[in-house]
Amino acid sequence: MNRKSLLGPLLILAGIYLFFFHREAVSIGGLFGNFWATLFIIPLGLFFHWLYFSLTERRGIGLLIPGGILFTVGIICQLSTLFDAWGYLWPGFILAPAVGLFEFYWFGNRNKWLLIPINILGVMSFLFFAIILFGSLYNRMIWGQPVLAVALICIGAGIMFAPKKR
Repeated sequence: MNRKSLLGPLLILAGIYLFFFHREAVSIGGLFGNFWATLFIIPLGLFFHWLYFSLTERRGIGLLIPGGILFTVGIICQLSTLFDAWGYLWPGFILAPAVGLFEFYWFGNRNKWLLIPINILGVMSFLFFAIILFGSLYNRMIWGQPVLAVALICIGAGIMFAPKKR
């Protein structure tokens, strides 16, 4: 691997970190504390993908399940660590097995029975993401409760008094 292709992006990311996320003095412990997911979990997930696509010549399809899970968990952990968003991003941990199983389905023999757990986990994760999103938006609104109350009354009245279809 070319030294420029690895060193350049790492220096850019370090500069962005120092520019935007400089909270305390830069130390090795601070860097490990903020980038542990990028240093350990994401590369492990990419390693499993590399094993599947390069080393096993696409014969070790089972490597994609832990690869997808670890890569997704690494992204969720890194975003949660950088932005202190653990309370908002935890449904990503439910999405992680769905991503690994979807990769297994997509690159494997497309067993239709895999779509059942993929869809259940994916829908649960997106449902929790939506609940958290709407809950945080509702809590940030100044007039949230009265607006929601009026909206529910209007929707209910619209349903009750709508002309019936024959």
